[in-house]
Amino acid sequence: MLKVSQNPTLDITFKMVVVAVVMFAFVFVVMVPLYNVLCDALGINGKTGSRYEAVQSGIDESRQINIQFVATKNDGMPWDFLPSQTMMKVNPGAANSTVFLARNPMPEAMVGQAIPSISPARAAQYFHKTECFCFNQQPLDGEQSAELPLQFIVDRDLPRDIGTITLSYTIFDVTDMVKGAVATR
Repeated sequence: MLKVSQNPTLDITFKMVVVAVVMFAFVFVVMVPLYNVLCDALGINGKTGSRYEAVQSGIDESRQINIQFVATKNDGMPWDFLPSQTMMKVNPGAANSTVFLARNPMPEAMVGQAIPSISPARAAQYFHKTECFCFNQQPLDGEQSAELPLQFIVDRDLPRDIGTITLSYTIFDVTDMVKGAVATR
């Protein structure tokens, strides 16, 4: 037989803590893997894979793909952030390089993190970044500028009906999350 507590406030607090723990566990244990499975199955979100190991496969000189570069800033990110070029034509299988430009106009050092997205989403599996500023956080001292390198290969197996790929980066201020990484000078 269950005992009834003499303190109803304690009972409610206990129940609320249990509900909060269950909700937290549900979000991180169930929802994140479910989200990734749905994105993979539906081909949405344009997530790019991790670093690509190049293999010798030759260059397809019979076609060119338009690569569009887009740079946006998250709300509250004061940096100037833009691609050095907004479009380039590439041959599948060829190694390509470009840079994005970042400038911290603030007097204090900050750290930025860029998150990529590729459109159309089904092109993401054929777009391989061999070097990308998005792999690491980007610290910039106050009033400092930097060129952020990007090297990539468009896979020769890219479906022929895809003639344009848009690579978009959104940069976020992550300074508060990595306070120890920002050098004070």
